[in-house]
Amino acid sequence: MNPRRQKRLIVVSAIVLVIGAAIGLMLYALSQNIDLFYTPSEVIDGKQIGQVKEIPQVGQRLRIGGMVVPGSVKRDNESLAVSFDLIDTGPIVTVSYHGLLPDLFREGQGIVATGVLTSTNHIKAHEVLAKHDEEYMPPELAEKMKGIKHVKPSEAYTAPKVSG
Repeated sequence: MNPRRQKRLIVVSAIVLVIGAAIGLMLYALSQNIDLFYTPSEVIDGKQIGQVKEIPQVGQRLRIGGMVVPGSVKRDNESLAVSFDLIDTGPIVTVSYHGLLPDLFREGQGIVATGVLTSTNHIKAHEVLAKHDEEYMPPELAEKMKGIKHVKPSEAYTAPKVSG
């Protein structure tokens, strides 16, 4: 092989190797910060990913979304600690959180919590987000619209009846 071609091959191989190593390190660093989304049923029974059923491991960071079970919210009178149960269509998962809950948080409400799985059915959350429905209206707008009857979009239009 020509020495000039051999030098080029070595340089190109080194560049490809360095770029591959940099991409590999970036992907490894990003994988440490990925929070997979689960429902309470998927935390207990596992999440179907392709042909494999993946059950989250204790210590894994994750996001969980579900409905707060009515009557399950327990607040500590001495601190900001609170625990509550989440449910979707199956098993119940308990979430514990220390901090101020969002204003929209209430029993029967949909929430998303980010945290760490501490046992098979318990999550220690470091962030809780409350979902709102499509009926949400900012307080300033609600104040301006006092006395005006609100009509849901689904009720605003009624299709004409077709006779026979």
